[in-house]
Amino acid sequence: MNTARIGVDIGGTFTDLVLLGDNGETFFTKVPSTPAKPEQAVLTGIKRITDTAGVEVSQITEVVHGTTVGSNTLLQKVGAKTGLITTKGFRDVLEIGRVRTPTMFDLSWEKAVPLISRQYRMEVDERSTADGRILKPLDENELLKIGEFFLREGVESVAICFLNSYRNPENEKRALDFMSKNFPDLYVTASVSVLPEIREYERTSTTAVNAYVLPSLRAYFARLDNGLKEIGVSAPLLISNSNGGLSSAAMAQEKPVFFISSGRSAGVVGAGRLGEAMGEKDLVVFDMGGTTASASLIYKGELARANEYEFRAGISTPSRFIKAGGYLMRVPTVDVAEVGSGAGSIARIDEGGLMHVGPLSAGADPGPVCYGIGGKSPTVTDANVVLGFLPALLAGGTMSLDVTGARAAIERELAAPLGLSVEDAAFGIREVANINMARTIKAVTVERGVDPRNFTLLAFGGSGPVHACDLARTLGIKRVIFPKSPGVFTATGMLAARVERYFLRPLNNYLDEVPVDQVNTLLNEMQSEALTLLADEGYSEGQVEFNFEGDLRFKGQDFELPITFPEHMTEGSRDDLHARFSEAYKGIYGYASDDRVEVVNIRLNARGISNNSLQFSAQQPAPSDTKPDSRKIYFSRDDQWVDTPVYERSHFKGGVPGPMIIQSPDTTIVIPPRAQADLDAFGNVIATLA
Repeated sequence: MNTARIGVDIGGTFTDLVLLGDNGETFFTKVPSTPAKPEQAVLTGIKRITDTAGVEVSQITEVVHGTTVGSNTLLQKVGAKTGLITTKGFRDVLEIGRVRTPTMFDLSWEKAVPLISRQYRMEVDERSTADGRILKPLDENELLKIGEFFLREGVESVAICFLNSYRNPENEKRALDFMSKNFPDLYVTASVSVLPEIREYERTSTTAVNAYVLPSLRAYFARLDNGLKEIGVSAPLLISNSNGGLSSAAMAQEKPVFFISSGRSAGVVGAGRLGEAMGEKDLVVFDMGGTTASASLIYKGELARANEYEFRAGISTPSRFIKAGGYLMRVPTVDVAEVGSGAGSIARIDEGGLMHVGPLSAGADPGPVCYGIGGKSPTVTDANVVLGFLPALLAGGTMSLDVTGARAAIERELAAPLGLSVEDAAFGIREVANINMARTIKAVTVERGVDPRNFTLLAFGGSGPVHACDLARTLGIKRVIFPKSPGVFTATGMLAARVERYFLRPLNNYLDEVPVDQVNTLLNEMQSEALTLLADEGYSEGQVEFNFEGDLRFKGQDFELPITFPEHMTEGSRDDLHARFSEAYKGIYGYASDDRVEVVNIRLNARGISNNSLQFSAQQPAPSDTKPDSRKIYFSRDDQWVDTPVYERSHFKGGVPGPMIIQSPDTTIVIPPRAQADLDAFGNVIATLA
């Protein structure tokens, strides 16, 4: 091995690392996450995995990284003290939002508190018209007073968003330059740098999120970059973005709003690449880690994607049918539903005597009780230990589990108060967690008009394979795929991703009236800008792939659908775009209108094509005549304790009826009774459920 790339995924409990050599060799390791300073786990893991692979850190050519720092900052509300500067009369845009609730008749719903307090949302008397004319120029004396006020109040970061600046950014750019020059201690974000798009609420919210998480993300990446240099890693650092692509660390430090869902989308990209290699075009992708579980859909070989996402407590989805539930970010993202039910989710009894699991997680510190490092509250992991699903040692033998402590915690907190046996209480934890996670799969299937029974479930994450077969049975899915090294598959997916850059131009015209020359000028400008930026990252013109989309809607509508756009538009392109938009609209809403069609925006996703990204290929399984061990496992209240064979995955050859456990250093695969496990040509374990 001459060179190597490393993929890093920071989870709530473990940080996963995968090393890919230039000849296709792969190595992985898991180290406990360090929530207070996430970079420490990354640096520890890099030292460990390079030692395991027998390579020097100087041989590393790329570090690909997914981080939860942005999402955790939002979830825990620990972002910067942020101020907003906006056009006079638009101070309360964040408060007003979309003037709707996410679900009708839900009396328990509480509106998300704006990230920027009203006292720090300031107005300036400037104005641009909808066609881009400057009616009132910016008065810099107003900005001076606002900046001085922010400093007195301890504001750290500032978002600037003026009405109609997407049409003419002159006033907003002046404000950005003035604030940056006169108040260098403030972090400043302008909406035209993040989202030059129509709609003041969406633009303001996206800019506010960017400003809110900017200091913490920038500080984290600075610490990580310094730490990498200290241990001798001089390779470029690439960050996985919400759309499943890769971007430079410099871009992540300027536009962190594009990286809030960093990491979880990478697993879906990896699943798509694996499905393509296997010829599996219809997949439900399920990922369960220590803090959350998520689901996404691959339909007819295409990943489900969206152009906006709302981050909120409970279940988060980018569904076009559910709005106003949280903090809106209008950025490209893989369409993933997520819920706060992971292996570290804490089980508790509410005031009414009902059991709940999550969203609060024990995380890596203090962790589940069975870890023996200070956790006192029972978690999903503790339940799985008590029921026998997990081995005595985790993370490749580096962590010994305290079964007695887990039983005692479940007895004290749940079994005794509910009058249940420890086994029944533990099984109840598992059932509640499974129900929560089944909701995420329904959110991307049933709620989108898709029947999950027609799909195959692909499960990964440190705990996904422990629960996947139960979830499949609940949803009527008959087939489950467990990829190689599923416990570190998200980090693997990062190594399969490509460098991406995003560009957007507003258009706002009727499709049948938009000048073809004007559109082609915009397309050429976007291509030229993409080529310039990707050239800086080492990609020649022949290594860049362009994917254009147009945001189209019927006349008078408020929201659009993304439709693939040609790289060069002709007069005949109008009819083709109109037909494909009507077809897509009818597929979602069940009908199509005869109204005129408007083009609102043109988007470009430019990808750098590299030969060093991970490829999934067929392989020969390692022959083995090793006989399995066994242990008793509590599969269900009907089956109760069952003497179950336990196979090491490296020795498993397939063709075995369940029940069984297939374990490896990264995760445990649970095959229940009335199922069969096989091994395919790619090294995937395939479970078929009766």
